[in-house]
Amino acid sequence: MDAIATLIGTWLDSDMLLAALARLGDAGLTCEEAVWLDDCIAADIPFTGDMAAARQALEGVFEGVDVFVQPAAHREKRLIVADMDSTMIPVECIDELADYAGIKPQIAEVTERAMRGELDFAAALDARVALLKGLEESAIERCLAERVTLMPGARTLIRTMRARGGHAVLVSGGFTRFAEPVGAEIGFDQVIANTLLIEDGRLTGAVARPIVDSATKEATLRAVAAERGLDLAETMAVGDGANDLPMIRAAGLGVAYHAKPIVATAAGARVDHGDLTALLYAQGIKRAEWVEG
Repeated sequence: MDAIATLIGTWLDSDMLLAALARLGDAGLTCEEAVWLDDCIAADIPFTGDMAAARQALEGVFEGVDVFVQPAAHREKRLIVADMDSTMIPVECIDELADYAGIKPQIAEVTERAMRGELDFAAALDARVALLKGLEESAIERCLAERVTLMPGARTLIRTMRARGGHAVLVSGGFTRFAEPVGAEIGFDQVIANTLLIEDGRLTGAVARPIVDSATKEATLRAVAAERGLDLAETMAVGDGANDLPMIRAAGLGVAYHAKPIVATAAGARVDHGDLTALLYAQGIKRAEWVEG
């Protein structure tokens, strides 16, 4: 069999797997029996045939179930490039920082539009950072301590992949003052993000150039893969916003994680229900093999 469909949920049963097999058969695909990765949580269905037809047959059919459809070859990835805000952490740092300046609603609206792809990312970033001019530098550390937590499964995902020989890069359109401590806490090998300019203990309202944007994210994926002698089929990218789309499209497995509609529609895979450990099941890695965070 040259492809695998993986179903991941909080409670799968044999009837659900039989229904999935039937739907794949009706779509003209030849399937083997389903194999549990973890009982009642994740299962693989090896098959031969059109992967797009398999996705169409399975996605959105079973309530609370995420579906991955991918080639069997290079299933376990050797490189992951990940977004930070709303992917590795549950918040958008610039929105939370704006709350300390008393302008969160104003900035959050622009952030949402930028992540939906309605605004140019760099221009929107400049406009939002300009509104933070004069904010005390100490607000950054307060925001980091009071507002920033890790997304469920983040540490387990990254530490498991690294323990198995993988390389992990966090590439954020956010800021180094958040990305560097977050990346260290999760266990990333490398962190790339924008630098807020600060003078006399206050934000200047500007960001250092060049800006880390969608092109940076894709270029990082390609460059690190080349440096490590990896085919793009051996790579994974995960994010939630429009600025993540180029790297998601370029990766061997591009994942939209609880993503904006423009990203969820375009990505080759999506996680709408589970946490980041779904990306381990997608690689065929059982819970017993995880390195817990």
